[in-house]
Amino acid sequence: MDKRKQKTQRAIRNAFLELRAKMPLERITVKELSDLAEISKATFYLHYTDVYQLSEHLQNEVIGEILRTVTQDEKLLTDIENTARQLNESFCTYQTIISILFSGNQASDLPRLLEKGIKDCVFRAVPEKRTDPLFNTLLTYQIYGGFYAHVMNGPSQGEEQVLKILDRISACLRVLQT
Repeated sequence: MDKRKQKTQRAIRNAFLELRAKMPLERITVKELSDLAEISKATFYLHYTDVYQLSEHLQNEVIGEILRTVTQDEKLLTDIENTARQLNESFCTYQTIISILFSGNQASDLPRLLEKGIKDCVFRAVPEKRTDPLFNTLLTYQIYGGFYAHVMNGPSQGEEQVLKILDRISACLRVLQT
């Protein structure tokens, strides 16, 4: 990608994040974003069809980064505690951008997209588990439970305390999987 295109995309991204931090996605206009990014509306439309596509693109980038940290380890299924810890570390690393991109009406998108990404990875490794209702339910429970434990309890109880509790829950769930 040439430097001008990179510079334009960076300006669009930064302007979007600045606006998105202040207001819901539904209130951001292309004109306002373009003015802040110091580009024309036509330039914006060369890159994205609307602010929703831009938001989705940025959300997918963040999800991709989080998933890379969790799914690069071949122990994804065998070392559940470590996977939960890696996922929690990723949430902490990307907390600022997560709180911007996944606020308001987009709040439920983060756990849903994480579940899809993690399950895609898991089912590539063990395709026979795709139709196992117990395995699917336990995996969903772990993903959503770990996510909401981090979001709801991490700030008040401390991340390490939440991780210890999640370790205990993961151990119980592992017993159920056998």
